[in-house]
Amino acid sequence: MIDRDPIVSEDELHAYVDGELPAERHGAVEAWLATHADDAARVAAWRSQAELIRARYGGAVDEKPPQRLDLARLERRRRWRVTAMAAAAVIAAFVAGGATGWFARAAEGSPSSDLRKFTADALDAYRLYVVEVRHPVEVAGDERPHLTQWLSKRVGSPVRIPELEKMGLKLVGGRLLPGPTGATAFFMYESGSGERFTLYCGQTGDRETALRYTTGDHNAAFYWVDHNMACVLSGPAERDKLHAIAQAAYDQIDTRSPQRGG
Repeated sequence: MIDRDPIVSEDELHAYVDGELPAERHGAVEAWLATHADDAARVAAWRSQAELIRARYGGAVDEKPPQRLDLARLERRRRWRVTAMAAAAVIAAFVAGGATGWFARAAEGSPSSDLRKFTADALDAYRLYVVEVRHPVEVAGDERPHLTQWLSKRVGSPVRIPELEKMGLKLVGGRLLPGPTGATAFFMYESGSGERFTLYCGQTGDRETALRYTTGDHNAAFYWVDHNMACVLSGPAERDKLHAIAQAAYDQIDTRSPQRGG
């Protein structure tokens, strides 16, 4: 926060950069910047970052948020899943026997519909929040212990936040989102050039899987299931780079080994 003089607040500087500052305050802010070189430099840096994000992800700005990210749908999804699981149990009992091996081979070859939906939600969340400049997350990355405790409690399982500094990525922070199976943890990372990647994690009943790849519109994701947690690492559609980042996250989230980092 700016403590030297209450005349122009940091929120006003952000609003000035975003074009949301009331017209009557423009003169005061511009006069302030003319006499405060440090704040003028920060404003210039924010504006440069905003332009970079708009240039890289501008196509997602006009996308309408999908209905599946609507919080009001979360409870309906939960009730539907209980019903679907009951129906699936009946079907599984009916086809047990000769068809069991065929279904097992099919499951190994392709993800379940639930896991496909989870991954689609993760990509939608990536596209929705990656273009945000002022509010991409609810809790900042410098509050990692609080973020870990809060999201673990809400998701209902221990949530591990990978350290990706060696990959050139800084943790921006995280937020809580609805998912196909309940509350979901969402983390955002950013490179020095402004490139963003997100990690989306939530409970699942799906079997464990290794890393798998899928693509969307101008973006892509690697997804996997570790014990009872499904995870999706989303980013620009550069497969080799995305795979390296996903592998680093996968190795740290592995619930069979002690957590490394924060």
